[in-house]
Amino acid sequence: MTDTAGKPLGPGPGASATGAGLLRRRRRWAKATALGAAVLVTAAAGTGWALYAKLNANITADDAAARELARYERERPTELVRGAQNILLIGSDTRAGEGNSAYGPDLGSERSDTTILLHLAANRRSATAVSLPRDLMVDIPGCRQPDGSRSEPVLAMFNHAFQLGGSACTIRTVEKLTGIRIDHHVVVDFRGFKEMVNAVDGVQVCLKEPVDDKAAMLKLPAGKVMLDGEQALGFVRARKSLGDGSDTERMERQQRFLGALVNKVQSNDVLLNPVKLYPVLNAATSSLTTDPELASLRGLYQLVRGLRDIPTERVQFLTVPRESYVYDANRDQLVEPEAEKLFARLRADQPVAVAREIPQEAAETNGEADGKGSPGDPSPTPTFRGNTAAEHTCE
Repeated sequence: MTDTAGKPLGPGPGASATGAGLLRRRRRWAKATALGAAVLVTAAAGTGWALYAKLNANITADDAAARELARYERERPTELVRGAQNILLIGSDTRAGEGNSAYGPDLGSERSDTTILLHLAANRRSATAVSLPRDLMVDIPGCRQPDGSRSEPVLAMFNHAFQLGGSACTIRTVEKLTGIRIDHHVVVDFRGFKEMVNAVDGVQVCLKEPVDDKAAMLKLPAGKVMLDGEQALGFVRARKSLGDGSDTERMERQQRFLGALVNKVQSNDVLLNPVKLYPVLNAATSSLTTDPELASLRGLYQLVRGLRDIPTERVQFLTVPRESYVYDANRDQLVEPEAEKLFARLRADQPVAVAREIPQEAAETNGEADGKGSPGDPSPTPTFRGNTAAEHTCE
């Protein structure tokens, strides 16, 4: 069939061949594109898996502590409130390992430079961090020592427990002291702390006076100062040049710094930004030793996923009520019954309040609080001296 000019109306043999060729070329292009996309996806997945595997491998599982705690399972406190979590955070003063030798010789032993009991409410609406003084006189149970022998029970400074039997001995000492079951523990050394601070690009503090502390390797001007990892470590460890030189003042400074760190992480939206989150995770995991259940990214994620929505005013820091030890003014002892009231509230997953200065009415409430808090007759919420992550560090 032709038109009036004699040209074919339908697709002739040439036109048909051209159309089939175009179709084949499109199919080949589609296959190549799909293959390229598959390669990219596979590469991305491989990279993602490699990063995950690297972070996962960074964490050291504290299997020895798990075995030791299992040995004493029958004497450990029971969990009273399902869903509530108690994590013991231990800052090790070890000089062993990369980046730690600058702070003194490695004598083959280590003590807990800082210990914090972190209580996470079952509803994940609040977090309470309680500092335990290293000079607190406590009953330390018999513990398995690094050489395999067992120590005798002893009354000694709290940080001696870590030196005697590591994290397991410290956990058993805390459980004996507080009646609170420790669900998880995390040990971090100097290098891990520094890298964590550097990963969030520093933390800002405000100093009323300049600091020059040779022992802490710290020299800072007065005013607002952005601390890098090295400076932050000196800041939280210094005793002689900051405040009144007491361990109590140092613990309060550590709490204020941790509050500023929490603010920095939340303000930078680190938890929801993969680009910012990876270096933080890499730094955080590189020097962590945890119980086996936490010793993976999945374990850590399960722990922290409910924390990102806790408002900073509900992240509280305080020091366990303590006073000078009756036999040695350079040591501490618990103030009772206030300390037991605090422990009872945490055991029952009941709220506590903190304030920089405790007003008289709050002190009277503390005296009345029984820590039981039954639904029919709730006890008043006691107030302890402390601060929250929402409070500004500059005054």
